[in-house]
Amino acid sequence: MSKRVRKAVVPAGGLGTRFLPATKVIPKEMLALVDKPIIQYGVEEAIASGIEHIIIVTGRGKGAMEDHFDISYELDATLERKGKDELLALSRRISSLARISYVRQKEPLGLGHAVLCAKDMVGDEPFAVILPDDVIDAETPCLKQMIDVFNDKGGSVIATQTIEGPAISAYGVLAGSQDPDNWRIYNCTGMVEAEVCGCAVKTGHHRPLCAHSAGLRVIGTDDSRRGRRDTAYRWDSRFA
Repeated sequence: MSKRVRKAVVPAGGLGTRFLPATKVIPKEMLALVDKPIIQYGVEEAIASGIEHIIIVTGRGKGAMEDHFDISYELDATLERKGKDELLALSRRISSLARISYVRQKEPLGLGHAVLCAKDMVGDEPFAVILPDDVIDAETPCLKQMIDVFNDKGGSVIATQTIEGPAISAYGVLAGSQDPDNWRIYNCTGMVEAEVCGCAVKTGHHRPLCAHSAGLRVIGTDDSRRGRRDTAYRWDSRFA
């Protein structure tokens, strides 16, 4: 029986150059979406999906993320003294959301390198990767749905959405065929990175599959050293 997915890695060490000048001093992950920083949505989704340990990969100037999920004694004391019980409860809830660890990515060397920075904390077990750039609103959290697929199929799972037309050149693309038991699952056989995917890899149904924009992945344990190659399953998150 495969191990349970208990850990999630959140790569958050990038420079956020696409959001300049807002991200010159504020981490991209701390930009607000309504009344919460976007990284909090990812953490809450992970907890709602059964994740027990969250590993955030940070970088230089990202201390605000650690402070956000930490206890703020001064703030809590002020709110308590002023009788603002609802805000006090909110502050304390954020600091007690999850067991969170941090690891430093000393140079912004890409997503793969950021995930690799968490290798020692993850160990030899399956784990999730959450990119907080994308917030998916679903009654059953998208990550929980993906973990269910992982538990059923046993291979790596990537949440994606369908992209067609000229926009496909901006995304990584998967090739595969629809699973006979579930129309939302595709058995993936290949992947092309965004920089070279102008050739538009097609699925068996002649529709390109975007592997990037959903921003959520569940990755199985690396069994390459034992000569085993896991099947990758694509989970269509459009209707999550």
